[in-house]
Amino acid sequence: MATRTSKKSLPSRERAGVPAPRAEGQAAAQREKPRSAREVRSAARREAILAAALDEFSAQGFAAARLDDVAKRAGVAKGTIYLYFADKETLFQELVRSMLTPVIGKFEALALIDIPFSDLAERLVDVAVREVFNSRRKDIIRLIISEGPRFPAIAEFYYREVLSRVFSALQQILQRAFDRGEIRHRGLVAFPQLLAAPVLVGIVWTSLFDKQAPLDARAMLKAHVDILLDRGSES
Repeated sequence: MATRTSKKSLPSRERAGVPAPRAEGQAAAQREKPRSAREVRSAARREAILAAALDEFSAQGFAAARLDDVAKRAGVAKGTIYLYFADKETLFQELVRSMLTPVIGKFEALALIDIPFSDLAERLVDVAVREVFNSRRKDIIRLIISEGPRFPAIAEFYYREVLSRVFSALQQILQRAFDRGEIRHRGLVAFPQLLAAPVLVGIVWTSLFDKQAPLDARAMLKAHVDILLDRGSES
C-alpha cells in the first residue's frame, strides 16, 4: 500500500511554496546561462576594434585617424565597426569610457576610506602610477590634451565622464584632510587640480622628453605629497 505524504509532513519551505535550495540553484543556473559562442565572438570583435582604435588614435590623432585603418588593424571590414559604434566620435568616446571607468572607480573607492591623508595619499600615488603611467591610459589622456581644443565635444565628454568624477573624489579626500588639520591650505580643497597636476605634467613630459630625460613618475608624485604635507625629504 502506497504511503501518502501529508501536506503537514512536508518541509516548511515547500509548504510555503518556496523552492528547495537545490531547485533555487537550478533556477539561478538557468537564469545565468553562459554566453553563446556567437556572443563570445561578438564581444571579442568589439574588444579588437577598441584595441585597434587605441593604436590608430595614438598614432594618428583623432582628426587624422580613419575608420578604414582601424578596421584593418582589427582585422574586420569597415562596415563591421558600424555594427558596434555609430561613428568615429562614438568609437573614441567608448574607448575613453571603457579604459578609464575602472580607474575612476578606484579613485572614488579611495574617497570612501576613512584613514589618515598621508596613508591615503600613498594609495593615490600607487593607483596613478600603476593604472595611468604604467598603462595605455596615459595615451588616452595625452590624446585629450592634444585634440580637445580642436574638438570641444571630446573635451566636454572627457570632463563629464572622467574629470568631474575624479575631482569630486579628490575634493572629498582633501576636505576631510583639511577638517582634520592634516593639510593646512584651504586652496587645495578649492582646487583639487593642484593635487592631480603632477599626473598631467608627467604625461606631457614623458610624451615629449622621455628619451632625453626619463621621468620617475612615482618619485615625483611622492615628492609632491611630501610638499603638500610639509614633510622633509628624509621621510
